[in-house]
Amino acid sequence: MEKHHKFSLWYVVLGIWAVIFVHNLLFSALAVKIIPYSEFLRLLNANKLAEVAVTENQIQGKTVEGAGPDGKAEIFSTVRVDPELSKMLADHNVTFKGEIESRWLHDILSWVLPVLVFVGVWAFMMRRMAGAQQGFMAFGKKARIYMQDELSVTFEDVAGVDESKTELVEVVEFLRDPGRFTRLGGKMPRGVLLVGPPGTGKTLLAKAVAGESKVPFFSLSGSEFVELFVGMGAARVRDLFTQAKEKAPCIIFIDELDALGKARGVGAFSGHDEREQTLNQLLVEMDGFDPTVGVILIAATNRPEILDPALLRPGRFDRQILVDRPDKTGREAILKVHLKGVVVEDGLDLERIAAMTPGMVGADLANLVNEAALLGVRRGKDAVGMAEFEEAVERVLAGLEKRNRLINPDEKKIVAYHELGHAIVALSLPGADPVQKISIIPRGIAALGYTLQVPTEDRFLMRRTELLSRIATLLGGRAAEEMVFGDVSTGAHNDLARATDIARSMVKQYGMSEKLGQVYLENERRQMFIGSGLEAPPEYGAGTAEVIDSEIKAILDERYQKAREILAGRRDVLEKAAVLLLEKEKIDGSELAALMEEAG
Repeated sequence: MEKHHKFSLWYVVLGIWAVIFVHNLLFSALAVKIIPYSEFLRLLNANKLAEVAVTENQIQGKTVEGAGPDGKAEIFSTVRVDPELSKMLADHNVTFKGEIESRWLHDILSWVLPVLVFVGVWAFMMRRMAGAQQGFMAFGKKARIYMQDELSVTFEDVAGVDESKTELVEVVEFLRDPGRFTRLGGKMPRGVLLVGPPGTGKTLLAKAVAGESKVPFFSLSGSEFVELFVGMGAARVRDLFTQAKEKAPCIIFIDELDALGKARGVGAFSGHDEREQTLNQLLVEMDGFDPTVGVILIAATNRPEILDPALLRPGRFDRQILVDRPDKTGREAILKVHLKGVVVEDGLDLERIAAMTPGMVGADLANLVNEAALLGVRRGKDAVGMAEFEEAVERVLAGLEKRNRLINPDEKKIVAYHELGHAIVALSLPGADPVQKISIIPRGIAALGYTLQVPTEDRFLMRRTELLSRIATLLGGRAAEEMVFGDVSTGAHNDLARATDIARSMVKQYGMSEKLGQVYLENERRQMFIGSGLEAPPEYGAGTAEVIDSEIKAILDERYQKAREILAGRRDVLEKAAVLLLEKEKIDGSELAALMEEAG
């Protein structure tokens, strides 16, 4: 991989010092010392003059060896010459003549040589700056180029995205043996677009393709194309494809393509800016390069909806591969990859850990394993066990535990009843996620307590009953506060927001409203002018909007009353569990379930 030296201010200091040093050295070697006429006469009388040149109003001479201040001084006096001077010089046996020596070489060197030194230092600094800043048009030096022996990532290092790997195996085979695909006239896709949420492993997949193919890998971000100077991005795109063709077969990987390939503006807010010029050049290059050469363009984005349609048409990014969140089996495989360098206890239940982490992507699971390992170190253990992984899950989901935060007893009591309200309603309704833990220890930024619910399996569809149960569970905390204390607190603001979002989605998106029926009323998040930030107006009238609001409120009111009914019927369990929770600060869901079974 090409290395560059960074430009330093010390280069400027060194250059200035060099110019000053050379200038002073030159002047000390060629300097002419101007002395008064009296000093000249003193040197003459002391027999310290070797030779003298005399004109009408100038005297120029040299002292004998060792007579001057530095041993070889040259004197220069500008006075009207004494008529008796020639006789005085003859009396002291000083050779004299009537013509002053020319000093043009001295004058030229005293100015030209420092300038040449300065130009040399400036050229040296510019070369070092070019190495640090990649030059104005040197795009190839901007991209990080990984050669075959520098890529150690293979498909074995990528887990949980088996379908995506299967799609990319064909790309690997094409790079290894292009003739196999071109034999029957087939052509490999010019571009492969990896689409998926952040952290799912899109960049890792692209590196694995290069590692499996044993070809050079050009890696860069979409934002690196666009610079301050107009036209630079387009020039860099041209240079990139030129270098890629020279190193073919190879892979070009553009991460965060949406930074470069955002849809071009239309209407009043459009503008032909530097980004659009760079995008246009990328489209031209993708049309122009021969797919049989062996250059594969892979890009990644988590916002495909904002990409320019010209990028996604056949002939450019003709293959789109979804890199989605892993399921339970995929999460278990990802955990095995990240646990290779971690000392764990024998019999660690990876299946249980995978079940506790629904919705997590590869980056989340890597962070989870690291948190568990750090917890094991803090506790002085020789191996990481299940307790550390359970605590790590709570850290990731709820935030860092803050036992030092002081909460007055009244607030602590409110938090306890609030969290138990969530848990009891969840354990009483069908379709609600199982309760794993209830805690009144503050976590994260603003959570004074939490109820941890972990689904038993991955879910891709939610029934209306399950959504209603989830709303009632969220409102159970507020219902418990009102029933026990006759008042409510501000602690339920997040619960209210989440419950309202679910109810709004039921009415506007899922067609689960009796009054509105099977109608989709949610505006797509499109903008009137792309890039303007102005949302399009709703496609329904004010009357429909009133019905939507009333239906959302009706769902929330009905679910709140349902939560109150459940808690009123389980009041004895609520009181016993509150005493236990205030004493222990943290109880398992199984303990609360046992109390509910005892009460019948």
